Amino acid sequence: MRFFDLVKLVFDNLSRRKGRVALTAIGVVIGTASVVLLISLASGLQRSATENLWGISDLKRIDVYPGWIESGGSGNAKMDVVTVGGGSSGQPGMVLLTPKTVEEIRAIPGVELVTPSQGLSGMTVLRYGKLENYPWLQGVDVEDVGVFEYPLEAGTSKLERGTAVIGGWVAKQWFDPKQRPGQDPPEQPDVLGQQIKLILTKWTQDGTPSNKTVNLKIVGLFAEARGQQDNVMYVNWDDLIAWEEWMRGTRVNFNRDGYNQLIVRAESPDVVVDIADQINEMGYQASTPQSYVEGINSFFVTLQIVFGAIGALSLLVAAIGIANTMAMAILERTREIGLMKAIGATNKDVLSIFLGEAAGIGLIGGVGGVILGWGGSLIINDVASTFLNQSSPYGMGSVAAYTPPWLPLFALAFATLIGLLSGLYPSLRAATLVPVNALKYE
Repeated sequence: MRFFDLVKLVFDNLSRRKGRVALTAIGVVIGTASVVLLISLASGLQRSATENLWGISDLKRIDVYPGWIESGGSGNAKMDVVTVGGGSSGQPGMVLLTPKTVEEIRAIPGVELVTPSQGLSGMTVLRYGKLENYPWLQGVDVEDVGVFEYPLEAGTSKLERGTAVIGGWVAKQWFDPKQRPGQDPPEQPDVLGQQIKLILTKWTQDGTPSNKTVNLKIVGLFAEARGQQDNVMYVNWDDLIAWEEWMRGTRVNFNRDGYNQLIVRAESPDVVVDIADQINEMGYQASTPQSYVEGINSFFVTLQIVFGAIGALSLLVAAIGIANTMAMAILERTREIGLMKAIGATNKDVLSIFLGEAAGIGLIGGVGGVILGWGGSLIINDVASTFLNQSSPYGMGSVAAYTPPWLPLFALAFATLIGLLSGLYPSLRAATLVPVNALKYE
């Protein structure tokens, strides 16, 4: 029997019992819709969680900080370790980030960039007219902070001496230190391209403060991204070293004192976690947003499986209904089966017809379930966007339910397979009927 002839015969047979087929398919519709809706909810939660992670915009970044080991322990002999308090063996020791560390990490396969990031050991304040600002000041040993791939709203990302690039929040956090209670906050100035004053403060041994004022030109502004770059002000590396030496009153020696932090960028997010693990094995502390994303994704994949299994229970109930419908159909059509065999139909032909009918019920129910589940997801999103955005000043920021492109196809195939398996036993009974006995059946 040709395939298209089989398909036509199957749907002709199903159309003869519309009421029974519809009632049986409703169970498949409910089960399939449950699978689609529950997995969509889990996928929506996953999307919302990952999109709203702080600093999630840069999945190729690794932040490296000094590590800690026991001085008497079995550490890497190549590491630069400073013993806390100058104690004896067994005291905890800090593993410094030195220029040698930069070269070691740069040699790790998959590493694209390694640069030190350094702050100042004293107090700093920005001043523009009567307004002040307290950004997170960082010096980086790169000529262009565009290598960090932060979105730039205006200006340039190149750092020359006497220039700075600020984050989106820094541009909006100017305040008047002499503002009285009840007064309106000052209008935020546009400092892009303007000269501002950076006030450096250090304290002498007797506790007397000493100030130094330097002029900076704001040449770039990062777009607000809800990441750590929003509150940072990047300055030229040579400028920062000069200011740090003024604060310390001595020359800076990173081979002896180490850097505060290293910024490492990988060639691809796929290798970030592996690189971070290698850096941790070297004795340093490495953290990356990608590790949090992978942990969250693993949790939500498990949640999708659990939700899908709960929905699949409804399909198992529907499978019993399909099996019952097919068993009743065989009893009603026993003489028809005998007639088909008498005129030349083989056991394979009879088996194919009844399996096709069972699979057809699953397919019809699967189509209805996918439409119902997808529609339910849209309704949930509409309700969530209406009520949650009204109750929160920041809004949802993401959909409540998200249907992955593969889910409707999977649900449709799964429902069809359930129908096929449910009709397997009744179909085998039909295929093995003896034609003479079938024709005599009343």
